[in-house]
Formats: sequence, C-alpha cells, structure tokens
Amino acid sequence: MVERVLATEEALALINLLKDKHGPVMFHQSGGCCDGSSPMCYPEGDLLLGDQDVCLGEIGGAPFYMHKNQYDYWKHTQIILDVVAGRGGMFSLEGVEGKRFLTRSRAFTSEELRELGLI
Repeated sequence: MVERVLATEEALALINLLKDKHGPVMFHQSGGCCDGSSPMCYPEGDLLLGDQDVCLGEIGGAPFYMHKNQYDYWKHTQIILDVVAGRGGMFSLEGVEGKRFLTRSRAFTSEELRELGLI
C-alpha cells in the first residue's frame, strides 16, 4: 500500500523526543499564510479538527492531518516530513528544540496514483 506521508530518520527522532516530553502528539498542515503552510506539531487533542481536515496517515505513531484545500493541491504527492535547524511556528512543539519540521514531497508514479484511486 502506498503511504501518503513518511518521515525522515531525523524527523522520527524529534517526534520521539517530543512524545517523551509531551505525551502523544499530532501534526497539522493548514496551507494558510505564514506558519500555516508549515507542518505544526501539537499535543494530541490540543488542536480541534474539523470536517475539512484530512488524515494522511501516521508518522512515528503521530497522526498527520492536512486541511482539505491544501490536500487538493498536494494529493498527487507523497509528503515527507523532515527537520532542519531553526525556529518553527510559534505554536509548534519543536520550536524550543532549535529545530523545525518542514515538508518535502515527491510526485506519485502513475501506478501509485492508480493504487490511491486518483486516476
């Protein structure tokens, strides 16, 4: 089965660190301006999800959601959660660690798009 969202080893290590400090976590990428276009990490349940939020899967045991409007642009790509040095969004848990999550992507192959029911 094709996974819609993956994480690098560095991202998984940071997720585990955050889970050790804060308990279960979740991710959301809204696609809004400023910090909204970055993946944000919250303690699970701290962000109220709506019917416009799509769960793309789990990474490191943490669910990853994206707003439907953003998903419509990204649905043909596999999301790869990564980490770089720097400050993340002000409400995202990783900010105090001196790191920030970011999304990279790759286009799905025609075969993967068929498997996902997108063509």
